[in-house]
Amino acid sequence: MLEYRYDTQLLIEGENLDEDEIDAYIKENFKGDSLLAVGDEDLIKIHYHTNEPWKVLEYCASLGEIYDIVVENMDRQARGLKG
Repeated sequence: MLEYRYDTQLLIEGENLDEDEIDAYIKENFKGDSLLAVGDEDLIKIHYHTNEPWKVLEYCASLGEIYDIVVENMDRQARGLKG
């Protein structure tokens, strides 16, 4: 059993985005691991393993337009099922 079930990935398009601030906020406010927050002030790619992906999506949507959203159930994938 995985500690964090959902592989959450998305892009944030906005203005004056700060990958370090986004990284710190997610780590401080949402339980999870394997966080990647990379990009520039206009576009940030997020990758995070969490049990509450909807909270991460809600936060990211508050920063700009989110798209290319993928939430995969890694527990199902580990059992050979569609994620």
